[in-house]
Amino acid sequence: MLDWIKNMMTTLGYPGVTFLMFLENIFPPLPSELIMPLAGFATTDGQLSLIGVSIAGTLGSVLGALPLYALGRWVGKDRLVQWADRYGKWLTVSGDDICRADEWLTRHGSKAVFFCRLVPGIRSLISIPAGMSTMNVAQFLLYTALGAGIWTAALAYGGRALGNNYELIDRYLGPLSYVVLGGLVLGAAIWVWQRRRDRA
Repeated sequence: MLDWIKNMMTTLGYPGVTFLMFLENIFPPLPSELIMPLAGFATTDGQLSLIGVSIAGTLGSVLGALPLYALGRWVGKDRLVQWADRYGKWLTVSGDDICRADEWLTRHGSKAVFFCRLVPGIRSLISIPAGMSTMNVAQFLLYTALGAGIWTAALAYGGRALGNNYELIDRYLGPLSYVVLGGLVLGAAIWVWQRRRDRA
């Protein structure tokens, strides 16, 4: 995968960075923690600039967030509420729970989108509930761009600073992604267990 990423950047330059970050949002096994540090390292030979790869990476992230946002908007709250009322008892999730979550995201939507774009493991996933809550698309794109801009610029700068050791970023941030996801899964499991216990 690393060789393919390198070839894409060497061949296409900034459009290659944009394309890779677009794919990263839709296909999580392609990690931004590897793409952007490599893009940052590529700026050391002067063919690409740090600002340029940061902008290209941010653009790719924003474009990649749109299909997931559209998916959430297509599913919609009403369909999800109907599904929860029909099948949610197995996860102790009701339509009312979905409505309360939607109200929470409506109140904190912009902050949630911004901060989640900075968290490994759930950066892309926030686009789906944002779409479900019919968050204003311009607001969604703005906060996605702000959060993604900070993330991509930090990774690119780290890759430039580390030089040939840019892979260290993926080595340390990669496991962190699994820790975050594991924490979310554990939290969800505890919540389900408590709801079932309370109902029993």
